[in-house]
Amino acid sequence: MAYTVEPQSFLKDLDRVAQVRFAMAQHLKQLANILEEVESKGVDASGKLGLEREIEDVEIAGHNLSQGVFRLLVLGDMKRGKSTFLNALLGENLLPSDVNPCTALLTVLRYGPEKLVEIHFNNGSPPEIIDFKTFKRQYTIAPEEAKQLESQQEDAFPNVSHAVVTYPLALLEKGVEIVDSPGLNDTEARNELSLGYINNCHAILFVLRATQPWTLAERRYLENYIQDRGLSVFFLINAWDQVKESLIDPDDEEELQEAEEKLHRVFSSNLKEYCQIDGADWYDERVFPISALQALRKRVKDADASLDGTGLTEFMGALNIFLTQERAIAEFRQVRTLARQANTRLSDAIGRRIPLLSQTVDELKARIASVEPEFNQLNTIRDRFKDEIRTLRDQKARAIADSFRTYVLGVEQTFEQDFLRYQPELSMLDFLQQGRREAFSRQLQRAFEQYVNDKFQAWLKTAEKELDGAFEKLARSASQYGASYNQVTDRMTEKLTGKVIDVRGQTDFEDGSPGWAKWAMGLVSLATGNVAGVALAATGFDWKSILLNFLTVTSIALVAGSIFTVVLGPVALALVGLGVGALQADQGRKELVKALKRELVKHLPQVAQEQWQPIYQSVRDCFDKYEAEVIRRINDDIGARQVELNNLLKQKASYEIDRDAEFARLKASEQQVSTIKHDIEQTYQMLLIQSS
Repeated sequence: MAYTVEPQSFLKDLDRVAQVRFAMAQHLKQLANILEEVESKGVDASGKLGLEREIEDVEIAGHNLSQGVFRLLVLGDMKRGKSTFLNALLGENLLPSDVNPCTALLTVLRYGPEKLVEIHFNNGSPPEIIDFKTFKRQYTIAPEEAKQLESQQEDAFPNVSHAVVTYPLALLEKGVEIVDSPGLNDTEARNELSLGYINNCHAILFVLRATQPWTLAERRYLENYIQDRGLSVFFLINAWDQVKESLIDPDDEEELQEAEEKLHRVFSSNLKEYCQIDGADWYDERVFPISALQALRKRVKDADASLDGTGLTEFMGALNIFLTQERAIAEFRQVRTLARQANTRLSDAIGRRIPLLSQTVDELKARIASVEPEFNQLNTIRDRFKDEIRTLRDQKARAIADSFRTYVLGVEQTFEQDFLRYQPELSMLDFLQQGRREAFSRQLQRAFEQYVNDKFQAWLKTAEKELDGAFEKLARSASQYGASYNQVTDRMTEKLTGKVIDVRGQTDFEDGSPGWAKWAMGLVSLATGNVAGVALAATGFDWKSILLNFLTVTSIALVAGSIFTVVLGPVALALVGLGVGALQADQGRKELVKALKRELVKHLPQVAQEQWQPIYQSVRDCFDKYEAEVIRRINDDIGARQVELNNLLKQKASYEIDRDAEFARLKASEQQVSTIKHDIEQTYQMLLIQSS
């Protein structure tokens, strides 16, 4: 049985998570303040402990957490009722639903104390702030106009990148941000823009329509941009109430049941493949028939009205579990990891510092000299990991670039069959009519660009899988290098303090693993845009966005356009040469594809050659970014350990340290950090219990 939630209960659960997020952020702020105080007071005591990296990480995590939201991306073709659904979800008739204002504008809905709209431009101009009335008047277009612009491959607002709508609504105030995307039948550039948001959203809400099941555009978008990317997608089949209205006898329960069952089978056969999670079928937890207009009418009259019978309670129940349990727990688990890491780092540093306080300057110098071999070993571990990253980088960059070249050169083998689904709907005879040839050419060019982009996206998925596997391998290596690193630092501690360190168990290693290894393993991510979750878990950084910056419309779509410009001339001559009498529809289509293929094949080697280097470089860049951050963190850790000892030696050489006072100060700080870590642990465990 589906778990149902009314809007008010959904808001309460979101509010509970928002309160936990605020509490966690405050804990991290307190933790950073304590660590900063330890270091500042250490200047006049026994010296700093080298905690700069821990302070920076905790501060960044706390800031990101305080700014955190659950970001939902709404996708759907035109006239699917996206605006109506959003209005029902928000509980207010905010977006106009008789026309589609998001066809040409990607719109971000977020909380704000005032009702304002920021229009962001793509030419570097500062954002324009306008009111809602102006927004609806200037940036809303009718579906007919949208269709015409689409056929002409034109943007309604070419200088506008997106709009940000701020509104004082309860759902937004509780930490939900909604990205309303353009329609799926928009330009390829707009589709690529949506893809950029896909990788930075917690969940995708894909709106379909019961009375128009499964269009080619919807299948194409799901296949190219959604499937096999580890994304969390909820499918909303809107206007389900219209199934009853379409019957000859709407009161015939048997006929209604038969019609609904038939429609369920249609959607099930088409959507099941997109609802597989780790080999399990999640169709029932991800697909929901809804009646958005009914729900909106109820909520406009009464914000607390029951939405039973509209499908919204079942959908919100599933979304509630996903956001307030699955996603929230994953988010707060990183906070717990950071708190444990800071606590361990401080405790270890204090554990080394206190025994050394009673040493003379000469004794301290001797002990510091004794660990020089261990410092060299830490540098060796760093260099070995760096070499492994670079070796894998060179292998994967060449292999992936080569795979693109092979893929492109193999396009001719399947072109005739593959291009069938993209051919323009216009009559072939239109091409011979001078007045309609331009419209046909636009349709043909659009079809060709879609074909090229789809082929590229299909290849890109294989490249992403290759990179996923590579970074998973590096995560395993980071774990192994981290274990070796711990063994060396334990020997250093034994030499410095004269105390034997117990052998770490597996649980101890997970808690005490060096911070750089946790980052490299993906246990901690501090990238502000990294909210995609599972897809990035193995890396801890957003390598997909790095790849996307290189390989989107700026390269591939332009390649498609340039090829088509060169190809169209010979294709036109071939078609005109057939003569009007010979140009029957079926024969004409075959000749069109053959002519297009002949010209395309001539240019494929050039495309393969020209794109090899950008792809090679983009893959290298993913690894280089990873390497730079890993090595920076290892160097910071090694440097902090050296600074920790040098600071103590410098202080001892300057004056006699009050050992008892310093012992008390450091132990008090250690206890404070331990208390905060305990509070975070307790809050996290309470969330687990509430979610069970």
